[in-house]
Order: sequence, then C-alpha cells, then structure tokens
Amino acid sequence: MPLTPAVVLKDVTFSWPDGATPIAGISGTFPRGRTGLVGLNGTGKSTLLRLVAGRLRPTSGSVTVAGTADHLPQRITLDTGATVADLLGVRAVVDAVRAIADGDVRPELFDVVGPDGWDLEERAVAALAAADVLPGSATRAGVLDRRVGTLSGGEVVLTAVTGIRLRAADVALLDEPTNNLDGSARERLHELVRTWRGALVVVSHDRELLELVDTTAELRTGGLTTFGGTYAQYEEWLAVQQEAARSVLRDAEQTLRREKRQRIETQERIAHSERQGRKDAADRRYVKAVINDRRNAAQKSQGARRGAAVEAESRARDAVAAAERAVRDDDRIAVDLPDPDVPAGRRLAVLRGSDGRETVLAGPERVALTGPNGVGKTTLLEQLVGASSRGWAGARPDGASRATARRLTERVGYLPQRLDGLDDAATVLDEVRRRAPHVVPGELRNRLARFLVRGDQVDRPVRTLSGGERFRVALASLLLADPPAQLLVLDEPTNNLDLASTDQLVQALASYRGGLLVVSHDRAFLERVGLTAELAMRADGTLAAA
Repeated sequence: MPLTPAVVLKDVTFSWPDGATPIAGISGTFPRGRTGLVGLNGTGKSTLLRLVAGRLRPTSGSVTVAGTADHLPQRITLDTGATVADLLGVRAVVDAVRAIADGDVRPELFDVVGPDGWDLEERAVAALAAADVLPGSATRAGVLDRRVGTLSGGEVVLTAVTGIRLRAADVALLDEPTNNLDGSARERLHELVRTWRGALVVVSHDRELLELVDTTAELRTGGLTTFGGTYAQYEEWLAVQQEAARSVLRDAEQTLRREKRQRIETQERIAHSERQGRKDAADRRYVKAVINDRRNAAQKSQGARRGAAVEAESRARDAVAAAERAVRDDDRIAVDLPDPDVPAGRRLAVLRGSDGRETVLAGPERVALTGPNGVGKTTLLEQLVGASSRGWAGARPDGASRATARRLTERVGYLPQRLDGLDDAATVLDEVRRRAPHVVPGELRNRLARFLVRGDQVDRPVRTLSGGERFRVALASLLLADPPAQLLVLDEPTNNLDLASTDQLVQALASYRGGLLVVSHDRAFLERVGLTAELAMRADGTLAAA
C-alpha cells in the first residue's frame, strides 16, 4: 500500500502584488523521504518552498502538508548579536527551563517548556556535537549562548539545519543549504541529509547532495515532474524520454508534410473537375438537367473530400504541436569569445602568501583558489581587482591581511560573489556598453541575445531584473568587454545558479583563452573548467599548491 504523500499540491497559483506569477497551476506531490527539487532560475522553487512552509498563501489552489513544516530560507539573516540557541530555535524553552531551575515557578514558564522540553538544552548540545557543527566547543557548557558573530558562515548554516532537525517537524524544507560552504562543511551537511529522518525537500544545485535523495522533482513553467531516483538517474531517464519525444516529433512532422501534399493534390483534382464541368456546360455536351445533377453530386463529393483533407492536415498539425511541447527547447548561452591575445607565459597577476612566497598567474592558466570559509579569499580577489572589501562580518581573519595580490595587466574582468558590481539605475544596454564603448548598440544587442537577454529586456533598468537575468547581464558585461579581459576573476560564480545556468557558464568559459582565477567550493564546477592548478589558502595567510 503506497505511503501517504508528505505534501500535496493541487492547482497551486501564486501571484505577487505587482502581478508577477512565479507559480501557475502547479499540481503534484512530494513523497516521504528525501526529495531534491531542481529547476531553472526563475521557475519559482523558493516561492514554492515558502508556500509549503505556510509563509505565503496561494492565490488559488491548495497546499496540504501531512503534519508540520519547517523552513530554512536561501539567505539566512545573520544577526550577529543572536545566540546559537536563537539560531536553533530553542531559546524560549531553554530560558524557561533555566528560570524554573533558579526558582521561578510562574505557570506560563511551565507552559513554554511543555512535557518534552526539560532536557532540550542537553539534546541541542548533543545534536551539535553529533553533527560536528562546532568543533572543539559543542560539548562545553554555555555553547548555546555563543554569539552568531563568532561563527563562520558554514557554521551558521549547519547550526540552522541542525535546529530544523532537532525540532523534528514532519516536513523539512531546505533552500540551497550548501551555498558558500567549504568542503568540510559540505561533507557535514551531506551527512545530515543522508541520515535525515522524516520528509525532506531540498532545493540545490549541488550534484553531490542531489545524489543523496530518494526522489527528484523538477519544477518547470506549467508543471512539476516527480521521478523516483537521484538527479543523475533522472537525467538519464530524461535523456531517453527526450530522444523518444524527438522521434515522435519527427514522425509527426513527416505525417504533416504528407497530409499537406495530399490536401494540395486533392484541391488540384477538385479544381480540375470543376474546370471540366464548366467546359462540358459550355460545350452543351449534356442536357441541362444532367449537368445540374452531376454538378450537385460533384459539389457534395468535392466538399467531403476537401473537408476530409483539411481535417487530416489539422489533426497532423495538432500532433506536431503536442510533440513540440514534449520536446524541451531550453535556451542555452552560446558565446564565441574573441581571443584576448594572451601569449603563453605572459604574467598577469602575482599572489603572495604571508610567508612571502609568490605565485605567478600567467596566461592562459586556469587557477582555483580554495580554502576554508573565512580565511580571506574574497578579500584577496578584491585586492587584486582593486575593489574595496565589503560586508565583512566580525574581525578580519589574520590571513586576509597577510596575503597580498598584485595584478600585472589592466585588462581584468571581475564577477563578484554577490553580483553587486552592476549599476542598478542603468539600463541593461548602457551597463554592458560601459565595458564595450566602441561596439555599436545594434551589434551589442545581437551579442546580448546570445546570453538570452533579448527584446525589451535590453532597455530595462538593472534593478528590475530577476536573479537569473542579473547573472546573465553580469556575465555578458564580463565576457563581452571590448577589448576582452586578459584575466577573469570569478568569486563563487555558481552560488544560487541552477544546474542549467552552471552548464551555461562552463560553456561560455570553454571558449575563453585568457587567464582564469576562480574561487569556488563547487568541486564539480572546478573539475569542468579545465584547471591547470589549484592554490589552497590557509587561515595563517599562506598559499600552497593543493
């Protein structure tokens, strides 16, 4: 007997106050167990999780959850003054137990604790220790009172996920939980997912994480497809389905061509018959009554033949349209980049570790800069490209101040982690023209179209763009620069990108012949960009070959 679904969606539509409708008529289910939710940027995955969590209400349709739901949003608000207990969501109960232990016997405190909260602090500390979330401190007294500002970004995410697991909601919803996590933190997150009890729905572009799920669900415009298996298995199944769909389309197109020819031949025969009838009447070969009888019979027969031919062609045309809908035609970025003219061995940048050792990046080398969260990789990149360090939470790590970078070419393109280098007030066309001032607007529009930025999008202000559109514009500004950059510097370029967009980025970089320096915790992405070297940055600011 099949298990009761954890989540049931029935004709769910959601519209924002401005009329935008990211979710329209979605029906489907999320089963119990681990489900990976994938889809292109802009299809509404984050919105759908918020609807399931009850943080948004559908405009129409219904969302039914078997029990309670808990939600980890894509961007956790980092209140550095909050505590680990706040992040875990257990602060109220812990404070109530502590107050009662100190002699406070107010009834409302006992209501807060309830029947299951008396040992919550011990269970919370044990959960952190079991997940290895706060190494070296998870078993010490007072760990729940640690300030969030003392934690790394990875520790914040892992603590929040541990809190969701600790609260044991019937359905857990995680939105891009591996963003910005270093290798060690990702492994711990993967282990939490691997051993998850209860229903879990996770939105992710992390292929390793998507291999830990029992079910893959893909959200596309107009529908939700659910497949029993990992994402890799889903890709294999989808490839078979698409090949079959393309075969059906080819057959339908062939049938349509045949039906069109037969309709034309039918019309020609009918026209010939009508001409012969008019000729017979003109020659007076038959008496008028016979001619009229033959004409009436011919008209009925010809009308039936003409109608049958038109109907057959219409059915064939409908079959082609249905087959076309089954064949995916997702646009892909297609970029033929100009040669940046970087001779082999041309020195482009120098990175110096705290021990004074220098690493020279020469063209056309592709180097990854890796290391744990918080050691100062982004600061080093910003120093290299001449940007100021922004948004540093807490004290700057020693390594960030000791490691230095110097560029040896002025032609450097930079894709920041937060895509905040764009001018929100400028139009898309004007923003891209800043980096390609000598390219005429018409040609620039043609080039932007290859980044899937087309039509009215080109004249829209940057501030109105969606996340996926903003990424494509940032990438276009970087790769369409004229003259082209001799060194590309990319900081966590796959953050918040769906798998298709990551593929697009890899394809765009494949034709680039300059130097590349990239910071990323996404091992699958790094393996695909053709690295020539990997440089590890340590907390003390030293740089060493990985």
